[in-house]
Amino acid sequence: MKPGRRNFSFALAALCSMSTMQTGGAQEVPGARRRSFVTSDGVTLSYLESAAAADSRAPTIVLMPGWCMPAAIWRAQLADLGTRFRTLALDPRGQGESEVPAQGYTAARRAADVHEFIATAVPARSRVLLVGWSLAALEALQYVNLYGEKRLAGLALIDSSVGEIPAPPGNNDPTADSPFKRRVRSDRQRFLDEFAHAIFSKPRPEEEIAALVAGAQRMKVEDSIALLSYPFPREHWKEVALKFSRPLLYAVTPQFAAQAMSLKQHRPATRIENFSKAGHALFVDEPERFNRLLLDFAAALH
Repeated sequence: MKPGRRNFSFALAALCSMSTMQTGGAQEVPGARRRSFVTSDGVTLSYLESAAAADSRAPTIVLMPGWCMPAAIWRAQLADLGTRFRTLALDPRGQGESEVPAQGYTAARRAADVHEFIATAVPARSRVLLVGWSLAALEALQYVNLYGEKRLAGLALIDSSVGEIPAPPGNNDPTADSPFKRRVRSDRQRFLDEFAHAIFSKPRPEEEIAALVAGAQRMKVEDSIALLSYPFPREHWKEVALKFSRPLLYAVTPQFAAQAMSLKQHRPATRIENFSKAGHALFVDEPERFNRLLLDFAAALH
C-alpha cells in the first residue's frame, strides 16, 4: 500500500470488524444476466447471474460484496467461476442496482435478505457456497446464526475480522461513535474517495473509482453507518464460525493474517489463504489466484 494510504488501512480494519466500472452494469460481465426479486418486506433486490450447464448436485456460488459496494465488483469471478458453476452476485439493499429503502439496515434484516435470496434464486436441490467479503462476511455468519447450515455446502469469508485475536486497532465496540463514523458524516465524498482507492493495492482507473463512490452515496449517510453498528460483541462472530460444521475457507490480507492463524488453531479444519501482496479487494487485485482458490474449494464440496 502506498504511504498515503497506510493510515487509511486502520479505518478498513475497523470497518471489517463491524463488520471503467458501472455501479452494476451486467453488460460488463461476460455472460452475466441481471435479475431481481422482491423481499418479504417489499424491497426489490437486484443480482447478477452467470449460469454454467452444471450437474444439479454441484454447489451454486453466491457472492456478496462489502460495505456500500456493488455486485459488479465480482465481475472477474462471474466471468470465470460462471463457466464451471452457477454463480450469483447479490446487490444488497441500498447497494448496486438494488432498491434503496428507508429501513432494513440491520444484521437480522440483511441476513433475512440473504435467506430469501437463496430460497428464491437457488434451486432446492442445489446447496450454496456462500462467499462474503468484508462486512458481508459478518452478514454471512449472521445468516448461519439465524438460519442454520441446511442450504450451505460451504462458507468463504474474505478479508474480514471474525472476532479472533488480535482485535483490530481502535475501539471495538461497534455501537460506539468513532473517528471512522464521524468522517463518514462530516466529509462523506472525500472519505468514500479515499476508501475506494485504499481497497486496491494496484491502481484502478479513476472512472472506476468515481463510479464506486457515486454508487456508495445512493444510501443515506445514517443508513450506511447503521451497517457498521451491528450490536454484537466481536466474539459473536467467532462463536458462529467455530460452530459452523461444514467446510470453511478464510482468505485474508496481512491485516487479518494473525486472526486467520488463530481461527485455524481453534478450528483446525478451516482452510486459510493469505494474499500478502493484495489490497482489501483481494479478488480484484489477484483475480486469477482467487478464482483458482475458489474453484478448488467449490470442486471439493462437489
